[in-house]
Amino acid sequence: MAERQEQAAPDAVMTRIGQVVMLHHAGDREEARHRFLDLWAEIGESGDPLHRCTLAHYMADTQDDPVDELAWDLRALTAAEELTNERLAEHEGALAARALYPSLHLNLAADYVKLGRAEAARAHVRRARGAVDALGDDPYGDGVRAAISRLELRLGT
Repeated sequence: MAERQEQAAPDAVMTRIGQVVMLHHAGDREEARHRFLDLWAEIGESGDPLHRCTLAHYMADTQDDPVDELAWDLRALTAAEELTNERLAEHEGALAARALYPSLHLNLAADYVKLGRAEAARAHVRRARGAVDALGDDPYGDGVRAAISRLELRLGT
């Protein structure tokens, strides 16, 4: 008898979020924003932190107003703070919880730059830099580290 390999069950909500991300990347920002809002209504403010973090992270990118973008990035950070590595392990291909922080803080720093709040931007870029040890030595980690460096240069930190 062949041995069965245990595998995480597909997460339907994460799949749906991924489909909306593809829609956004294909250029339909407004439709993506509407679908993300519908998903957010289903998930709710107290729903699964992985779902909230992921959705809010991508929802921020669909915003036209920097204040709204900041609000969604703050929601993503709040949800990330509730995540455990065990919960992430249930989702195939998920990063360790600590590896989310450099990107989340980088996004917040960029939001604050757009809003002309340089000190807040500097604080978050420092937090992003302080968390880079959680990133892998891979293209994703390299990209986040490079983006942090570019923002540090821009902010003169």
